[in-house]
Amino acid sequence: MFKVLYEDNHLLGVEKPVNVPVMADDSGDEDLQSMGKQYLKEKYGKPGSVYLGLVHRLDRPVGGAMIFARTSKAASRLSEAIRTHQVRKIYYAVTQGVPAQKSGTLVDYLVKDREKNMVTVTDEKHGDRCELSYEVLQEKDGLALVEIELGTGRSHQIRVQFASRGLPLVNDQRYNKNADGRGQIALWSHILSFPHPVSKETVVLKSLPPREYPWNRFEVR
Repeated sequence: MFKVLYEDNHLLGVEKPVNVPVMADDSGDEDLQSMGKQYLKEKYGKPGSVYLGLVHRLDRPVGGAMIFARTSKAASRLSEAIRTHQVRKIYYAVTQGVPAQKSGTLVDYLVKDREKNMVTVTDEKHGDRCELSYEVLQEKDGLALVEIELGTGRSHQIRVQFASRGLPLVNDQRYNKNADGRGQIALWSHILSFPHPVSKETVVLKSLPPREYPWNRFEVR
C-alpha cells in the first residue's frame, strides 16, 4: 500500500513506493493510481468507479511525494498551476562523484528515444530545454547528497543532466554504467508545494527516503 501525506475532498497526497508504476502500463503490475482509487472506494464506501486524476508523474523506480486530484476541477487547476510554474518540486539525490561547484543551475536540451525509453543531451535545435538548480548538502566517500529543484519537468531530466556531467545517480540502472543492480535508484521526491485548487492556500507535502544505502550514509531530514 502507500502512506497518505494529505487528504481532503479535493486532493489525495501520497508517498509513492519505489518500483510501483504511477499508472497502468504494459507490465500489468499494480499501479499507484489504481491503488489510490481502491483506497478511496474502501474508505468512503463509494459505489461504482472512483475518480482520481493524474496531474504529474514519477519514474517507476523513484519514490516520494505525489499528489492526485479527487475532482476534475481540482485536476484542471493543478495542471494549470504546474503549467504556470506555481508548483515547486524538490528532490533528494545521491550522486556518484561530488559536483565541483556546491550549488548551481544546470541547463540542457534533451531528446527522448521513446522506443528505447532513453533520454540524451542534444542541441537547442533538436531538444527540449531543461533546467534545474541544485545544492550539495553533504559529501561522504566520493558520494554527494544533493537537493534539487526542478525548473522544468522533463522525462528522466535529473538523471540525465547529472549523468551527462559524469555524476550519475547511485543505483541508476539506466544511466549509471557502474550500477550493480542491487539497490534502488538514489532519487526521491522530497517536497511538493502548490496552491490548493480551491482555498488557494499553500499545501506542502514532505517525504523522506528510506534509511538504507546510500541514504543512510547521510543525515537526511
